[in-house]
Amino acid sequence: MTLAVRTMISLVLAFAPGLAGAQGIDPDDDKTVIFTPGDPEMAAATAKALASLDEFLALSEAPPSGTDRFKLKVKVRDGNVTEHFWVIPFRRTETGFVGILANQPEEVQSVVLGQNIEFTRNDISDWGYTRDGRQVGSFTVCVMFKKMSKEEADYMRDKYGFDC
Repeated sequence: MTLAVRTMISLVLAFAPGLAGAQGIDPDDDKTVIFTPGDPEMAAATAKALASLDEFLALSEAPPSGTDRFKLKVKVRDGNVTEHFWVIPFRRTETGFVGILANQPEEVQSVVLGQNIEFTRNDISDWGYTRDGRQVGSFTVCVMFKKMSKEEADYMRDKYGFDC
């Protein structure tokens, strides 16, 4: 059976200043967008992110002035279900990476918001950070905007500094 890939977009957590906790989050800004496996636009966005992942990781280890909120989007599998989550902050380990899950799971039951998770490079599907208050990277988010209403997408672009 083909199951939809659940792709999480939690813009409040991923793009607002500071690491947000569960309290104080505007639930209207926490969006889930569903894509089927193999969606060509999402696959292209992921490929673009992965092609520049090494440069992003190097930048995150020595952030220039005016940059912050370095984040990785990772896939978490739970049986036949896969969801993608932002991990903020993250750090490298001997075997991969570790970081804090910054989205509320909807389908995956093996993780929870705020949990420290370990993952490998093969689990990464996107990256992003802010430079002078504008988003850099976050390629999959730009694809998600196409599935939102124009008003909703414009609101997110303006509020969180997207140029896509």
